[in-house]
Amino acid sequence: MQKNTEQSSNQLSASLQTRHLTMMSIAGVIGAALFVGSGSIIAEAGPAAILAYFAGGALVVFIMRMLGEMAATSPDTGSFSTYADRAIGRWAGFTIGWLYWWFWVLLMAWEAYIAGLILHEWFPLISVNVFTMLMTIGLICINFMQVSKYGEVEFWFALIKVVAIVIFIIIGILAITKLWPLAQVNGFSQLTAHGGFMPNGIGPVIIALLGVMFSFLGAEIVTIAASESKNPVEQTRRAIKSVVWRICLFYIGSIFLIVCIVPWNDPLLAQTGYGAYRRTFEILGIPGAQWFMNFVVLTSVSSCFVSGHYTASRMLYSLSKRGDAPALFQKTRANGTPVFSVLASCFIAFAIACMNFFDAIQPREILDLLMNTTGMIAMLVYLVIAISQVRLRRKMEREGQEIKLRMWLFPWLSYVVIAFISISLIAMAFLDQYRVLVLSTGIAAFMVMLIGILVQSKAKKKLLQPQKLERSYF
Repeated sequence: MQKNTEQSSNQLSASLQTRHLTMMSIAGVIGAALFVGSGSIIAEAGPAAILAYFAGGALVVFIMRMLGEMAATSPDTGSFSTYADRAIGRWAGFTIGWLYWWFWVLLMAWEAYIAGLILHEWFPLISVNVFTMLMTIGLICINFMQVSKYGEVEFWFALIKVVAIVIFIIIGILAITKLWPLAQVNGFSQLTAHGGFMPNGIGPVIIALLGVMFSFLGAEIVTIAASESKNPVEQTRRAIKSVVWRICLFYIGSIFLIVCIVPWNDPLLAQTGYGAYRRTFEILGIPGAQWFMNFVVLTSVSSCFVSGHYTASRMLYSLSKRGDAPALFQKTRANGTPVFSVLASCFIAFAIACMNFFDAIQPREILDLLMNTTGMIAMLVYLVIAISQVRLRRKMEREGQEIKLRMWLFPWLSYVVIAFISISLIAMAFLDQYRVLVLSTGIAAFMVMLIGILVQSKAKKKLLQPQKLERSYF
């Protein structure tokens, strides 16, 4: 009886709804990279930046379809890490799982720092360090809630971002169709008004594409969270279909409107911390654009922090369930929260927040250095998903297993995606902008992979040991 109680206490809750899953996935993708980082991409590539976002959106559609095929057949809180374990080998699931966990715990620290900067701008008498610490503690507490309550909080966080983008798109459409009363813009003619559609050539567009692909990491959260819903198979199918088109609409649609309204060579567009959306609102004559966008970005980074903490804790829980992390991390509270995974996943963010109070330490420099080790995680995750999908699809077909959500044009489109990602990784190694990221992430991945191989080797020895003893006995 005691054994059954212990086993049930290590199970996650199953109370997330489709709207929670959809918004959680959107929350992980739509962050400061869109609201602030898109400006520098447009400034480099010109209006042709829309091509980079379109190509990046197409890639994430294919990746999500491949992931959806696996998740709809076998939902799991470890998502692609679990599928890599089954399709490629335990070392692969171990490596990508831990790298993914590392990415999100560091991103939590980064988002808390950005939130601290925004709040300090509003209340300059209070230190950035104090705000960073308060935001870290406050946002961490949300993940100790029952998962249904967490899902509700994240739903409303994400909804603020979605509403802001919808308002932006409506106003942008009015502006380019000459129906906006506060200002007149060139509209479609802006696409070629300053040196043409591709003023700096194809090179910056390709470089922009490589950067844009990182922006979409987070859409896969829906397959991690689906295991905490009552009907994970159906919820996964519905959430993936809705998430893909919404993300593409929000990203590609809003970026298209920006390049139709803001000249790509506007000096404020690439200014650090300024943001393309804020500049667009200013050109359209909307009062209080700075304060409004700061509020949206603050909500956005808070939402990303919370969703990142959730994702990291569930990945750690999954690693523990598979024997790739200490068993302690699979323990759950009565409400289904993996309490020790939540605590472990917030440790780094909290530690970096504490560093802010030591004058001898430069936490921003440490954070930048650590973030370099996660620079290529998105590409590695995409590559692992694609390879796992091909292998598991072949296996399912051999076994006559029902495939509930099929990848298009299999296997050729899957091979094209694998080739594209592989070529992109090679190209990045030769570009100054990405060489440090490739090297840092490559070293981190190699070290984690070695640990994974050692873990796998020790597990095999344990399995073989009883057989050896049995043979020697006889």
